Amino acid sequence: MIDLGTIAPDFTLPNPVNGSSCSFGQAKGEKGTVVMFICNHCPYVKHVFDGITSLATDYKAKGIGFVAISSNDVVNYPDDAPDLMKLTAEEQGFTFPYLYDESQEIAKAYDAACTPDFYLFDANDKLVYRGQMDDSRPANGIPVTGKDLRAALDALLKNSAIDPVQKPSLGCNIKWKN
Repeated sequence: MIDLGTIAPDFTLPNPVNGSSCSFGQAKGEKGTVVMFICNHCPYVKHVFDGITSLATDYKAKGIGFVAISSNDVVNYPDDAPDLMKLTAEEQGFTFPYLYDESQEIAKAYDAACTPDFYLFDANDKLVYRGQMDDSRPANGIPVTGKDLRAALDALLKNSAIDPVQKPSLGCNIKWKN
């Protein structure tokens, strides 16, 4: 995982949902920014879709920006193709950009390993949290609450210390190109 305190790697990526492009600066919130690496087909991501949408709804009004990025190889994983990203975003009611990292350079810059993978940056674009949303996984019986990411967001908004002991995300590996 990239080190806490790392400045957010910048990007400008296409947004298949509306045909525009979006940069980190455009997605960023006044008080912080959540960058999520997700995809359409991963069962771990599908399991937390409602939780992701709920997080964005709860925290965007508090000054937190949200952006999702799909970096999977769509040649070998066509379910993650941009046209299907648009469909997923519409079906899930995403209120944040869902961007396509075709070159996979942004996933590499963030050292993203799996989907879902979450990064929280403060108002100065410094990384303050990277890890899981919560302990829920498909079929483990634990409800999706976003507990870990919400605790980091709440601490950030209160200018409190964020626990440096952070659990890495668990999910499907990013599907790297050969």
